[in-house]
Amino acid sequence: MNAQLRFQTASIVLSDQRIGTLPQPGAPWQTWPLTPDLALQHHDHAGVGTLELVSAQGRLAVWYFTLEHQVQVVRLIEQFERHQAALHTGETPAEDDKAQCPSCKAPLPPESDECPVCHRELQTPPSTWVLLRLWRFARPYQGKLLAGFLLTLASTAATLVPPYLTMPLMDKVLIPFQNGQAIDTSLVLLLLGGLLGSALVAWALGWARTYLLALVSERIGADLRTTTYEHLLRLSLDYFGSKRTGDLMNRVGSETDRINVFLSLHALDFATDVLMIAMTAAILVSINPWLALVTLVPLPFIAWLIHLVRDRLRTGFEKIDRVWGEVTNVLADTIPGIRVVKAFAQEQREANRFRAANQYNLQVNDKLNKTWSLFSPTVSLLTEIGLLVVWAFGIWLVSENDITVGVLTAFIAYIGRFYGRLDSMSRIVSVTQKAAAGAKRIFDILDHVSNVPEPANPVKLPALQGGIRMEQIAFRYGSRSVIRNLSLDIRPGEMIGLVGHSGSGKSTLVNLICRFYDITDGAIKVDGIDIRRVAVADYRQHIGLVLQEPFLFFGTIAENIAYGKPDATRDEIIAAARAAHAHEFILRLPQGYDSLVGERGQGLSGGERQRISIARALLIDPKILILDEATSAVDTETEKEIQRALDNLVKGRTTIAIAHRLSTLRKADRLVVMDRGQVVEVGPHDELMARQGAYWRLYEAQARKAEQDALLDAEPPSPNAENPA
Repeated sequence: MNAQLRFQTASIVLSDQRIGTLPQPGAPWQTWPLTPDLALQHHDHAGVGTLELVSAQGRLAVWYFTLEHQVQVVRLIEQFERHQAALHTGETPAEDDKAQCPSCKAPLPPESDECPVCHRELQTPPSTWVLLRLWRFARPYQGKLLAGFLLTLASTAATLVPPYLTMPLMDKVLIPFQNGQAIDTSLVLLLLGGLLGSALVAWALGWARTYLLALVSERIGADLRTTTYEHLLRLSLDYFGSKRTGDLMNRVGSETDRINVFLSLHALDFATDVLMIAMTAAILVSINPWLALVTLVPLPFIAWLIHLVRDRLRTGFEKIDRVWGEVTNVLADTIPGIRVVKAFAQEQREANRFRAANQYNLQVNDKLNKTWSLFSPTVSLLTEIGLLVVWAFGIWLVSENDITVGVLTAFIAYIGRFYGRLDSMSRIVSVTQKAAAGAKRIFDILDHVSNVPEPANPVKLPALQGGIRMEQIAFRYGSRSVIRNLSLDIRPGEMIGLVGHSGSGKSTLVNLICRFYDITDGAIKVDGIDIRRVAVADYRQHIGLVLQEPFLFFGTIAENIAYGKPDATRDEIIAAARAAHAHEFILRLPQGYDSLVGERGQGLSGGERQRISIARALLIDPKILILDEATSAVDTETEKEIQRALDNLVKGRTTIAIAHRLSTLRKADRLVVMDRGQVVEVGPHDELMARQGAYWRLYEAQARKAEQDALLDAEPPSPNAENPA
């Protein structure tokens, strides 16, 4: 972009001897030879990057660009610094190393900052074999699964007895009776008793195996949900920054339910079908091998159809899952933000948004149903043709006296079961692919590794004093450099105020201290111990954090205050509320501390939610207290109350406070002024004001704005205000 931040076409070129620029097509080139005093300075702010070429004489050139080109700019600077280092050492510049992902250290593709490993879940197609990975959840129940398999085997065998008994019933009872012979009553009773007994045994065994395997599948599904949710909680914040709430809820909820239904119903049916087909085929071969061979005519065609549509169904069902996730995302966005929707009268817009997502979901389902609707009837047609072929061949064998009518009748009965199970197996292709797509989305979560890993041999923290030391730390978010070569030493019990423009890196620095993210370079030490050597939970239990946007859970006031210390007594909860100046307004609520707080604190003002959030942080009595714009959501009077409370609370604990209103940080021991990810000034308020540097400019700008606001508030109304006509 040009100096007026308007888009234009320009080029920057680096060679082994000089750096040059073509400001615009047709303009003359500007070049500068590479000399030891030449340097490239790079920073970005509010979505605009700046690259400056400077020398000992001053700035030679400046370029502006959008962050879309950040990756190329960073690589240009790296190459430039290699050439500059070579000028000092007299050596040939080193080859350009491949860029690495800051998370997993995998090589990045050329001109890209997206890691193919970290984003593999978007590229890996689903596979049916992923269902085998569910065995890790089924292993604890392998004894019950074995018992269920034996019950399935026995119940399937019991269901195959009735057709076998129809042969003597036809050949020894019904056909002789048609030829004038008397019916053997005892034989009839024996055969009918066998039919009844086999039906009762099959019913009892079927009930037992269904109940047992349903219990096991429910427990497998529950373990899967719990494991997935616990793994989600252990992932770092950057994972959630790239995911939609509705999609994650859909994975943990709907996908695990789908897998559970597959395990409890369809997998059981599939096992029964396989056993039925295998045992029926064995019986058919034992009765008449040639007739059994004719029965298998449709099998190659059915297998070819299954192979043809399997991949289409699998990818189609995964796409349906993603599209349905978009539908739930609309709900997850709109319902929590219903107040904003109504405030801006955007009900129709959100309804149209939901309708569009739902319509797209309908289109994707319709497209898949075209394939599925053709597949199932085709399989049914092939089995009917197969049955017709068996009838024709069987009648010919009866006419040739190779088999009896009873044998043909039993064969047809078995064929009906054989083809029925074959048709059922073909239908299970659909639910299997649905379960495979769901399992893939679940294991995409379970396979994701946190970017804030637990140490292999964690160090136990001694009695924490609260000293924090940052040594040349740096942090990049994707391709964007947020913190650069920052060093800061905070003494135990000291109150530090972080100030600077929006986007200067204040909140990012706090996130790094809390280890929500891991630094990409340098070290952060607490009492001399690198925080990466301490278990995450052990470290964070010493930190009290008050966020700029207070978040309250659905529950009582007392439960929200005691969130970080669930076993806290009522006296401890009240003491924390008093310290946060929340006790008085809590007592004015209908049920006091037992009053229910709506989702996200609905029903309370912003100042009340903030004071409850402060009480929640204070209850755990942390050695390190972090206030991230803690007073930004309260009025002036409430801010004064909180400030009076903080005057007592900061004693004996290290406090890091971020505030836009610089007047709230006057009592800080030191103020740290940040700009573009670096510390530019450190010192007390009076000392920084005397320097008339970055802090003085910030303070004066705020003072002027406050004066202008006061003048606007005090300006008398226009003489014609009451009579605009």
